[in-house]
Amino acid sequence: MANFLSRAVFDYRRGLMTALMDRERWDAIAFTTPDFFQFGTNFHTDVQTWERPILLVVPRDGAPFAVMHELSTNHIRFAREAQRMWVDDITMYAEHPRVGARLALYPQWPALVAETLKAKGLGRARIGADAGGGPLARAVALLPEAKLIPATAEMRTLRFVKCDEEIAVMREAAALSDWVQDRYREHIRPGRLVQELDMSMAALMAEEAARRFPGQNVELRCWTLSGPASCAPHGDGQPTGARIETGHGLVNIVIPRVNGLVIENERTWFCGKPSDIQVKAFEAANAANQAAIEALVEGNPVSAFDAAAQGVIERAGFGANILHRTGHGMGTLGHEFPDDTAFLHRPLMANEVYSCEPGIYLWGVGGFRQDDTVVVGKTPEVLTKAPKDLKNQTVG
Repeated sequence: MANFLSRAVFDYRRGLMTALMDRERWDAIAFTTPDFFQFGTNFHTDVQTWERPILLVVPRDGAPFAVMHELSTNHIRFAREAQRMWVDDITMYAEHPRVGARLALYPQWPALVAETLKAKGLGRARIGADAGGGPLARAVALLPEAKLIPATAEMRTLRFVKCDEEIAVMREAAALSDWVQDRYREHIRPGRLVQELDMSMAALMAEEAARRFPGQNVELRCWTLSGPASCAPHGDGQPTGARIETGHGLVNIVIPRVNGLVIENERTWFCGKPSDIQVKAFEAANAANQAAIEALVEGNPVSAFDAAAQGVIERAGFGANILHRTGHGMGTLGHEFPDDTAFLHRPLMANEVYSCEPGIYLWGVGGFRQDDTVVVGKTPEVLTKAPKDLKNQTVG
């Protein structure tokens, strides 16, 4: 059973941060965006950061500390009692005044952060940040000898390579998604509302998640496109009332996020016997998926898996029907770094994790996409194992 990520994962990530600070000659790293904040704290961010800014600072030397909004007060307590919070030193601020036990208010956030940085010995620091501008820039501006260095690209490198514990959680998330794909096979039928099907599958997934991961944090997404609407990778914008029809091809998306780590599992289905063109596109998409998986080998260029899939699709005659890259990084977010995979030629590293989802999109017919989550290695490890062959994917 997957558990919340342990402090061993923080130690691993802290090591990556320290190495980055050494390379860039920074005194600290600052995280202000929700995904990076969770990456560094193991805390499931519960505020919109444009509305209630938050901050995590990881010094080169010394313990990490955070500035958070009082809305999170009891959530922090829950996290601490469960021993899943990686940061102990937290300064709170508020958004309304009170008579007693006063906290700094939102308009005072920059001054509060500046004072905190100075108190932690960072009043003259070089601080690398996951984003530039915003409240943090206003805070550092109050420290004339400090320097804020926007370094989004450098920060992204921290999230490329996963440790063994992270991959173990992703394996369990993938197994849950395979279970849900089997439920789709049992429930696809003509006349069914597409949105109702997805809600039913999400409900079943929630029940199964409760059995597998009680007391953990599983977030769910089930989404299907049926028929010609699936020729647009994200649908036609009018899903309400759409029904599955005999002859439709369907592309479904099952994306669980388990304890802050995401995997993707997407399959192409047929409701009834597919037409010749549907079979041809389906088989081409399958072959492209397999070619891409086989290219996710440590040492290959990142771009190799996109090139491998594109070559298969073009040879099958569907080159003009490619509308997106073959995949992207997976991890803290569903669309993780790197995202420029088709144009990135550095070597793949062991334990990077990618979606592998080449697609073919035929106007008036539909979409054809198989998406697996794959761990890079000398031999790629495919985490998602739901069937992809034509016999299994044809219902009725």
